[in-house]
Amino acid sequence: MGTTTFLWIMAAVVIALAFAVFQYRIGSKSRTKNSLLYGILRFLSVFGLLLLLVNPKWTQVSYSEEKPSLAIAVDNSKSVAHLGYDSLVEGVVERFRESELLNNNFEIQVFKFGDQLSLLDSLSFTDKQTNLASAFNSLGSLYKKGIAPIVMITDGNQTFGRDYQYEAKEFEQAIYPVVVGDTVQYADSRVERVNVNRYAYVDNKFPVEIFMKNTGERANKTATLRIKTGNRTVHSETVRFSTENNAIIRSVLLPADRVGLSRYTVSLSPDAAEKNKENNYRNFAIEVIDQKTNVLLISNSVHPDVGMFKKSIETNNLRSVTILNTTESVGKLNDYQLILLYQPNEQFAQVFEELKNLNKNNIVVGGTQTNWSFLNSAQPYAKREITGQTEDVQGILNSNFSSFTIPDIGFSDFPPLVGAFGEVNFIAESDIALFQRIGNFSTEEPLLVASESNGQRVVYLFGEGIWKWRAQSFRDRRNFQDFDNFIDKLVQYTASNKRKSRLDISYDSFYYGNSAIKISAQYFDKNYVFDGRASLQLTVVNKETKESYNAPFFLKGNYYELDLSNLDAGEYSFEVNVTEQGLTRSGGFTIIPFEAELQFLNADIEALGQLANESEGELFTIDKAANLINSLVEDDRYRPVQKSNEKIVPLIDRKWLLGLVILFLAIEWFMRKYHGLT
Repeated sequence: MGTTTFLWIMAAVVIALAFAVFQYRIGSKSRTKNSLLYGILRFLSVFGLLLLLVNPKWTQVSYSEEKPSLAIAVDNSKSVAHLGYDSLVEGVVERFRESELLNNNFEIQVFKFGDQLSLLDSLSFTDKQTNLASAFNSLGSLYKKGIAPIVMITDGNQTFGRDYQYEAKEFEQAIYPVVVGDTVQYADSRVERVNVNRYAYVDNKFPVEIFMKNTGERANKTATLRIKTGNRTVHSETVRFSTENNAIIRSVLLPADRVGLSRYTVSLSPDAAEKNKENNYRNFAIEVIDQKTNVLLISNSVHPDVGMFKKSIETNNLRSVTILNTTESVGKLNDYQLILLYQPNEQFAQVFEELKNLNKNNIVVGGTQTNWSFLNSAQPYAKREITGQTEDVQGILNSNFSSFTIPDIGFSDFPPLVGAFGEVNFIAESDIALFQRIGNFSTEEPLLVASESNGQRVVYLFGEGIWKWRAQSFRDRRNFQDFDNFIDKLVQYTASNKRKSRLDISYDSFYYGNSAIKISAQYFDKNYVFDGRASLQLTVVNKETKESYNAPFFLKGNYYELDLSNLDAGEYSFEVNVTEQGLTRSGGFTIIPFEAELQFLNADIEALGQLANESEGELFTIDKAANLINSLVEDDRYRPVQKSNEKIVPLIDRKWLLGLVILFLAIEWFMRKYHGLT
């Protein structure tokens, strides 16, 4: 309470006292024996009203005790059940949850993880993948502030994702691994990994890289490596492991002699003493094709975008990019299926003339070095207002874009591109994929547009600096896959001359059993406007067992998607139909059998131990999990924290004071009436 407020309160006392004295002492004609009581009541009621007008404030301090958080993350992958520890893990989790010591000292939150982290409702041990790095990343986001020890109940075997030991180095919390699995090293020879491209070209040979390892007591061992397709052996050799050479890499060239999907099995002959023989086999597939999309990128400038386009497009082995300037490219356009024109100017005159004569599909990227006056006259699709000014623009996905499926990969969060200022008018039929956003203002101006006329397809990107989008996508997702898929869809659409359909289905010819199996679809009304109200149904049939599976598609922005990751390995045919519309599309795919979680025989105690040491935690085996409870409770780092909360409290919030004022006035009034005073 300040000095000024105190002086106002003193003034209120004086005014209230003067008011009471004047009414019942000085100004009263007839004083009674109750005048003093009336004066006191009047003083209190007037002082109370004046006090409410002054409304003094004071600081109220409250104290609370906050327990530290404790996160328990449980491995829900198949490897836990495969190693025979599922029931033991469930018992340990239940013990932690019900521990009176832990609940008295910590705020406990229990999670489960496989390919991603989620709150634990129940354990099934059916997840096909383990991504410990993703689990650490999610836990790091949840517990950025404060001390929160992390208990990881896991075998430490990761099947995909970044190295979790590297990810955990950025983790600020102490990690307490509870090791699930056998720590004894048994004799085991295995096929660790097979690297192979997804596509090959007919009448060529494709490389297969095989990683093999031998561990355990029998360091010196001979095994037979075979590669088979169906019942036919296409490669066989003897490999010899030794103490000095317990890891072997073999590169094999196999013939691609027929178009279509080919399935192979890599096997390493198991030893009779081996406990786990599942990891002696690996299946892979390759799709043999007879053509490749050759892309010509024409640019007269040196810019990071040029290298980005080449790198991104060529992540798909079906694409090849050649970079030439305008002089080198003239007369060669017909050798390519798609032409990408980067920042055209008047030097592109012959190129545009040749494009017109050949009716070639192309992608045009405009930016600060583009001569818009020339480009307006060189092509018949788009005309841009010429202002000579530039602006920074971001992209907003158009949910009604219908030319092909574009998932929202975070366009609105990507760095702005630099584009020319001015309106764009399209003469030919156009389909806007991305609108422009300038600052916080969304416009109807296009940033990315697909246009089609007279059998020719053209895609326009009105901005330079798209290399920043790829970099930002990697920062957000730790990989380039989503952005590269977006660029691949642009290339696929522009390079193709396939007519637009009201029902488009997107899927792969084969999937590996440990990966996500997703089919996406787009449905358009008769005006080719995306319809998000439609009901799409999928019927998929296993060709061998004849079992069928029916499921609806789910709407995801501007496309429909269905996850079929629960299907077993095998060959499938499917049919997609739009309810009450009579539209159907059919196709087929193959799921290659592979159980990544069944490849392990032991827990990775070495990696988990290093994780505990570097984070200042402690490692426990699952049979010693009870000791972890005492260790956490006795650790001085994890003590409840007393927190004070200061709150400024104004007197006017105290309703009881107004009630007292009314009470004093009421008593005074009733007493005066009782004694016959007016």
